[in-house]
Amino acid sequence: MSDRRSWWAGPLESVALLTAVRVPAAGTTSTRGVLPWAPLVGLALGGVAAGTGVLGAHLVSPLTGSVGALAVLAALTRALHLDGLADTADGLGPLRGRERALQVMHQGDVGPFGVVTLVLTLLLQASAGAALLAGDGGWPALWTAVVVARLSMARTGLPGTPTAEGSSLGRAVAGTVSRPWLAGWTALTAALAATTAWLSTGPAAAAVLVGAAAAGLLAAEAVRARASARLGGVTGDVMGAMGEAAATVVLLVAAACAGIV
Repeated sequence: MSDRRSWWAGPLESVALLTAVRVPAAGTTSTRGVLPWAPLVGLALGGVAAGTGVLGAHLVSPLTGSVGALAVLAALTRALHLDGLADTADGLGPLRGRERALQVMHQGDVGPFGVVTLVLTLLLQASAGAALLAGDGGWPALWTAVVVARLSMARTGLPGTPTAEGSSLGRAVAGTVSRPWLAGWTALTAALAATTAWLSTGPAAAAVLVGAAAAGLLAAEAVRARASARLGGVTGDVMGAMGEAAATVVLLVAAACAGIV
C-alpha cells in the first residue's frame, strides 16, 4: 500500500501545483514530482481543451470553440502559465539589470510589456485554434500543443539547468527530471501526436504535427536561453512563459500547414 502511495505522490504533486483540481494531502507536501509528471497533466488538460474546442466549433463556430478551449485551460490552471508569461515579459522586455528584472517579476502587478505580450499571445492562440477547428482534423493539434507546453516545462528540471537567484520553485524542482525520463516523454508525445493526426487526417498531417511539436519545443528553448542570459537561470514564471511560447508555436505551425496537407 505504501508503494502505491509513493508511486502516486509524483502525479498528485504535479496536479496540485499545475491545476486547480483538488488533490489529497499527499499531493501538497512536496514539489519533487511537479516537472517529471507535467506531461501527464498536459495529456489530461489537452484532452479537455480539445474536447471543448470541438464541441464549441460544432455548436457555434470554430472561433467560439477555440476561445472556449483557452478559457477552460485558464480556469483549470488558474491562469498560472499566462501569469508567468506576463511577468516574464515585464522582466525581460525593458532594458534593465538582472536584479531589477527579477524584482519586477516578483511583483504582483502586470506592466505594459506583460499586457501586450499576453493579449497578442492569446489572440494568436485563438485565431490559430479557430483555423484548425474549421477543418475536420484540427483537434489533435490543440491536444498536442497543451502536452508540448508541459513537456517544455519538464525540460527545466534537467540536471545542470541554472536557476535564477531567489526562485524558490526553481530550486525546489532543480534536477528532478532525468534525461531518459524526458526522452521517454518526448517520444511518447511525438507518437501520440503522429497517431492522432494520422487517424484524423492522414500521414502528411502526422508529419506536420510532429514538426509543429518540435518547433514548439525550440521556441520554449529560445525563451529559456533568453531568460537564463538575462536572469541567471529559470524561475517559475519563466517555466510558464516557456509553456505558452511552445503552445503558441505548435498551434501556429499546425494552422499554417493545415491547408497543404
